[in-house]
Amino acid sequence: MTPANPGLKHLSNALATPDQLSNTSSSIDGVPTDLETSIRCAGAQLTQAAGILLHLPQDTIAQAIVIFTRFWLGADGGSLRIYSAKDVSAAALFLTAKLSFNPTSPRSILNVYNFLLSQEVSPLWFVNPRGAPREPPPSESYILTEGGYQSARLVLMRIESVILRTLSFDTHVALPHTIALTYLQTLGVTKSAVARRTVEHLNATLFSPQLLYVTHQPNALAVAAIYLAAREEEFKLVDGEWWEVFDVDREELGFLVVGMRSTEGFMRAEVEQWRNRPIPLVIDQVDAEIDRRQNMREGE
Repeated sequence: MTPANPGLKHLSNALATPDQLSNTSSSIDGVPTDLETSIRCAGAQLTQAAGILLHLPQDTIAQAIVIFTRFWLGADGGSLRIYSAKDVSAAALFLTAKLSFNPTSPRSILNVYNFLLSQEVSPLWFVNPRGAPREPPPSESYILTEGGYQSARLVLMRIESVILRTLSFDTHVALPHTIALTYLQTLGVTKSAVARRTVEHLNATLFSPQLLYVTHQPNALAVAAIYLAAREEEFKLVDGEWWEVFDVDREELGFLVVGMRSTEGFMRAEVEQWRNRPIPLVIDQVDAEIDRRQNMREGE
């Protein structure tokens, strides 16, 4: 990744290079680009859902999603044919929580993931296409047995160490949320709806297929979210090209605004594409999906 600005280390991130984006380990191993995108997005949503159930702060969850995303980038990154997305998601959340003021036990992490990944009781559309049951499921349907917990714990610890090695132990993630709120105050924005919509855009962008959190610095993400929120709430900001004050040029702003606006459409398309079947989040399922597509091509 391209190193962050040393003078603004705590407010900036190391960014992915074009080569890392186009030549991932998964693509080298024959995972189609659209399948890789679907799995990465589903993994990010899984991380978000698990963090909410664990009552973790949104900044901790967002940092975990960014670490999860970084893990798959480049030829030296993780491959979806070697590591299961569900395991990387759990380990990224466990690692990030451990580094925060809200550490979470391995048992809590693994029980939550076991629930969310159950194709019988999961409320997640990409795991359980039939939808969550109307009646609350019995706890024995998703709480791990002691033997199951011990096995899963070993996997969790192993994948955590793999993530750290893959990222060269660089777990720093600067988020745009606090920066955006500071910019709103600087711009004199007093309408709470604009601030709320700004944060909503920043959270939704965590699932962007363009991977905006690893290709653009937090200040640029903050500016784009403010610009878009103000437009949607019909709130007039200061005259002139105010974004340049925050070190963002018009071209970058335009790209980010388009990217943020496209996330909702992308998510709708994903739901439509995977309507009747789960998105593969384990290695065997990924291999089966690749084989299914190959058989379909050969049968044409």
